[in-house]
Amino acid sequence: MDSQNFDIHEYRQGFTRRPIASIREVPLTIMLNGREVVTLLCTAKHPEYLAVGFLKSDAFITNPDQITDLTVRRDDQRLVAEVETCHDPWENRIMERSITSGCGKGTNFGRNVQTVSKRRLGGDIRVTPEQILALVRELHERSTLYNHTRGCHNSSLCTPDEMLLFREDIGRHNAIDMLCGQCFLDNVAVADKMIVSTGRVASEILLKVVRIGVPILVSTAVATNFSVELARKTGITLVGNAKDDSFWVYNDNGRIVGF
Repeated sequence: MDSQNFDIHEYRQGFTRRPIASIREVPLTIMLNGREVVTLLCTAKHPEYLAVGFLKSDAFITNPDQITDLTVRRDDQRLVAEVETCHDPWENRIMERSITSGCGKGTNFGRNVQTVSKRRLGGDIRVTPEQILALVRELHERSTLYNHTRGCHNSSLCTPDEMLLFREDIGRHNAIDMLCGQCFLDNVAVADKMIVSTGRVASEILLKVVRIGVPILVSTAVATNFSVELARKTGITLVGNAKDDSFWVYNDNGRIVGF
C-alpha cells in the first residue's frame, strides 16, 4: 500500500471536512558488512535497488561482483537492507555526514565532489527537443502516486524514444538511487540513456547521475549554480525547468539536436 487515507479539515472560505491520501513513509536502514551506513525514509518500494543504488552512488561499491549477499527484512516499523561484500568498503574511508538540500543524508560529500568532478562523460546519444518534451509529458502521465498524494518525486531511465524504467518515492534522491541500483545490479548499459526527473537539481543529484554514467539529465525543476558548474566540468547534458512546451539548457555538450 503506497498511501494511507485520513479525514482532515480544509480551509477554503470556511472549514470543511474531506478525505485525503498521505504517501507512505518507512525507514530503510542500510547495513553494510554488519555496520550501519544510513537510514533513509522511503515508500518501501524496491528497497533492494534503493539500498544498492545508495551504496553505489556513495562509492561504497563499484562492481556488482563485490556483493556476496543482499537481503531485506522487516524489523518492527522499519525495513533493514543487509548487504555483504567480498571487499572491505570501509578501508581508508573517513565517514563524513552531510545534510543535503533535499534533507537527505549524504556521506563523504567532499570526496564525492573531488572524485566525480574529474570524470568526463561520453556517450553516443542524441536527442531532439521534441523527444525531450514528449518524455516530460509521459513522466507526468505516469505520476499516478503524485497525483493521488501530492507527496512524491518521480524519475525515469529513457532512450530518446522510450521510457524504460519509472520509479517514484518520497525524495528525488531515492528515486534516482533506485534507478542507479537497478542499472548496477541488472548490468543495464547507460551510455546511450538519459534520466528524466522531477525535483530541483542540486549538486548531490548531479553527482549521483554522473557516477551512474548517464550522459543526459532532464528535470522539470531548476538547477543550482553548483550543479551547473559540475555539469560543465563533467560534460553531462543538463536540462531544467522542463514544461509542456519549453525547457532550459544549462549545458549541452553536443547531444541536443539543433542546439
